[in-house]
Formats: sequence, structure tokens, C-alpha cells
Amino acid sequence: MFDEADDIHPLFAGAPSTTEFKKLRKRIVRQTREAIDQYGMVDRTNDGKTPRWLVCLSGGKDSYTLLAVLHELKWRGLLPVDLLACNLDQGQPGFPATVLPEFLERMGVPHRIEYQDTYSIVVDKVPQGRTYCALCSRLRRGNLYRIAREEGCSAVVLGHHRDDILETFFMNLFHGGRLATMPPKLVNEEGDLFVYRPLAHVAEADCEKFAKAMNYPIIPCDLCGSQDGLQRQQVKQILDQWEKNAPGRRQVMFRALTNARPSHLLDPKLFDFMNLSTGQIQNDENSAEIPKLR
Repeated sequence: MFDEADDIHPLFAGAPSTTEFKKLRKRIVRQTREAIDQYGMVDRTNDGKTPRWLVCLSGGKDSYTLLAVLHELKWRGLLPVDLLACNLDQGQPGFPATVLPEFLERMGVPHRIEYQDTYSIVVDKVPQGRTYCALCSRLRRGNLYRIAREEGCSAVVLGHHRDDILETFFMNLFHGGRLATMPPKLVNEEGDLFVYRPLAHVAEADCEKFAKAMNYPIIPCDLCGSQDGLQRQQVKQILDQWEKNAPGRRQVMFRALTNARPSHLLDPKLFDFMNLSTGQIQNDENSAEIPKLR
């Protein structure tokens, strides 16, 4: 059904008719739907109303891909939620404020554009020579939570993809001393909103190919001039080199994040090493099986 020109959401209008693009589109849609199902992102509210998602749109390739795929799934009756696109204009110098409103109006996408000059706060608080990203992200997230509450949304939906998740894992490993990454689904600290990442299984390269092929009006994320020398960029370069040396390694590493074995790690909070005994493991049917070493 994906190949019928008239069976398409407006966000896909004008899509290339090449076999390569059709395969790309199918793959992204399939992987997004798999993540939504696997991590239980769709849930009816207690009063039986249809959930409403705040879909965060920065104007980058990832958020455009997210917006298009979610509307595609909803268009086909596969995503029983209401979608509200939201862009937070943070007052960055040179931000093209009219691009996203005009695009969303043209596509017929329900949306809210919010202006909050967090850029001035970040410039004032962050010492010269330091990157703005951490504080900027926290301020952005706080505003998005507020907007979600005001709009009656149950979830804030972000465009982080597979490579973002991998990079965060290695940043935590190299710099944070912990095994952790961006989860596909979590509850915010206040406990009143979900945060979803439906593109968790989608490769960054696929997002880039898709957004470029669709000719979406991309807004760069480096308007503040604070991107050089980031730890994330260093990790990305390492992963790029690994992928170059062994194509497919990113996917293998990502698969490892879905296949954790607490008994083969060193965290006693995750596995009860202290009370481990051969007799108990062999005789207690209720005990979790310990994977064999290999």
C-alpha cells in the first residue's frame, strides 16, 4: 500500500518515486512502529480519551522525519493518538522564525509555536569558552513540559534516533562512569508526563537521507556557535571510524543495549551476587536462569 501515490499523508507529498526511497520510507515507518509497540508508547488515559502527544519540532532532519512518520502512521490508522507539533523558538541569533510556521500551515499540521528567550539566559550563565548545550537543553525541556501540560498532552515526543542513543551510552561510559543511555520511554521527574523517542531504532543516516530527499526546510542546530569540541562530537567520530572499519557495527552495538545480562556485569544492585549458590539456582524453578559464560 505504500507505493500508491494517492495513499499518502501530505507530509510525504512530492516524495521521490525511486525504489531506493520507497525502501527507505518503508524501513523508517516499520522501525518506528516497532519501537512504539515494543516499548508500549500508546496507552489509553484513565478516562478513556485518546492520548495527545506533543511532537517537538526543532527544524532539524531528525524532527522532520519524526513528524512525517508519526503522521503517516496516524494517517493509516496505526497510531491512535492526537498529534500536536511544537517548536520552541529560544531566541538564538539568526533563527528563521517564519520557516516552521509556514511549513506546518502548508502541510495542514496542528501546531503551536512558542517564543521563549532562553538563549540570553544561557549566554549570561555559561562561562565564556564553555558549550551552551547542557543548560540550553534543560531550559528547553522545562518549557516543553509546561507546554505539554497547557495543551493537555500526556507525552512529550522527541526525535532522538539510534545513533543519539549509542552516542549517549558511550558518553556515559567514557565520561560518566556508568552504563546508561537515553531510554525510548520514561516518565519525567515530576511524574506527570511520558517522554517518548519513537525513532529509537532508526539510523541517523536514514533520517538524513529521508529529510534531504523530501527537501524539508532544514534549520541548522549550530546557530549559537557552541557546537565545536563537544564530547558528543568526539564520540561520534569514534563510532564513525568503527563503522568504517566494520560496517554494521553500530547496529550490533545497539542490539547489545537490548540484550543486557545483569549476572555478567558487576552491579550488585542489579544482580544478587551475595546470595548466589549453585544449589539454589539448580533447584529453584522461580530463580532467573544465569546465562552460560562464553
